[in-house]
Amino acid sequence: MKLKKISNVEWEIPIEGKMNVPGRIFASEEMVKNFDDKCLEQVKNVAKLPGILKASYAMPDMHLGYGFPIGGVAAFDIDKGVISPGGVGYDINCSVRLLKTNLKAEDLVGKEKELAHSLFRTVPSGIGRKGKILLDAKELDEVLIGGAQWAVKKGYGQKEDCLHIEEEGKMEGANPSAVSQRAKGRGMSQLGSLGAGNHFLDVLIVDEIFDEKVAKVFGLEIGQIVILIHCGSRGLGHQVASDYIKLMENKYGYPDFDRELVNAPIKSELGQKYLGAMAAAANFAFANKQIITHFVRENMKHYFPNFKADVVYDICHNIAKFEKHDVGTKNSKLRGLGVRSLGLGETTNYQLPTINYRHPTSDIRKQTVLIMRKGATRSFGPGREEIPEDYREVGQPVLLPGSMGTPSYVLCGTKKAEEISWGSTAHGAGRVKSRTQAHRDMSFNDAKKDMEKRGVFVEFGGQKGLVEESPFSYKDVDEVVRISDEAGIGKKVAKLKPVIVIIG
Repeated sequence: MKLKKISNVEWEIPIEGKMNVPGRIFASEEMVKNFDDKCLEQVKNVAKLPGILKASYAMPDMHLGYGFPIGGVAAFDIDKGVISPGGVGYDINCSVRLLKTNLKAEDLVGKEKELAHSLFRTVPSGIGRKGKILLDAKELDEVLIGGAQWAVKKGYGQKEDCLHIEEEGKMEGANPSAVSQRAKGRGMSQLGSLGAGNHFLDVLIVDEIFDEKVAKVFGLEIGQIVILIHCGSRGLGHQVASDYIKLMENKYGYPDFDRELVNAPIKSELGQKYLGAMAAAANFAFANKQIITHFVRENMKHYFPNFKADVVYDICHNIAKFEKHDVGTKNSKLRGLGVRSLGLGETTNYQLPTINYRHPTSDIRKQTVLIMRKGATRSFGPGREEIPEDYREVGQPVLLPGSMGTPSYVLCGTKKAEEISWGSTAHGAGRVKSRTQAHRDMSFNDAKKDMEKRGVFVEFGGQKGLVEESPFSYKDVDEVVRISDEAGIGKKVAKLKPVIVIIG
């Protein structure tokens, strides 16, 4: 597929056929040469959805996903647009949390192997693994409404933790009654567990600072030990996605250009039920990470009695949110608001959530839209009220983890990202090999030796994960970050070097 070059790091798929808007991709020239045509086709197909605004975007970590590409971002007019589970993903609110600690690199020397083993025992991981929290049906519903705030009230953490979580750890509009009993059954015993696949717990060293001022605001300094926790809503979120894909297909059918992009009108009864169930699953994920944070704190105190770990930020990756943005026109008569015959006539007496929004430069063109970020992260610049108050002057922390054994990065959101990518950037390195291909190209022993060569202490639940999550299965995270920085959709702040890696 031929792409139009906009800049060294930005490319366009021009409007053609049923596309309502162009495709817009952030990538290097080398990445473009290696793009999977199926992935580019997904960008095009998202551009065909009713009510889409401006463009179908893809971040530098883009790779093939379900419906949307992973790394895909799209905004929809709330009156004429749709919500698609494929635009959120199966692992609803798969997200990453960064903790800053009072430890220095030298504190870990000689203890790495023991710490890795201890953390692995402390935080359950793997497919189907149960957590340590036993819930009844009433308590689970409380989790689905309260998120991380529920966990803190139950003694798993401190109230300050929630100040540095997106939505303060509790998405409004959660509707436990919209979550099936099967989904609840899958999540009932999994709270406080890491999961499998690319979910991880990393202990890292702040290795390099690119912006001293912003790093200081975030509380980061060279040689400091930090911890990254990456997980989501486990089986509960997966089942919510499965349930609503089936329900939407039964009611509305599916687009002829891609069955995986099954959707419902945002204001329809089914669309609203999905959004309520999605918010509930997101809250489960927030609570899950909060409880894991508590387990980590308690475990580390066995080795470091004065151990402290504060939340820098907790950021969503797979989510749909109502946000205020400049849609580029005063009357919203954009191409992309045309309604195709997908049952958009059904509506309810839905009321949009209240968004308390202020911006340094008021603009009457700003309006509420629904943003779907699938394997992409919010990247808001200074001044947005959604940003924690102590970060608001510099912008939102952006957490961009690398693959197993490679560096991770802290970036900062920008005003330019709000202008050119709906305030979004990459969420990680991004796969270049399927898990099947990874096993063809690398043995377990090869993967193990590679980690040893990198000086990274790894604990894993099975040989399969070590192979599938090896750095050779992923893009070069340094390049992904460089593109984000050069495009202006995320400003580099700090580089984190892994010391200990825990995977499912």
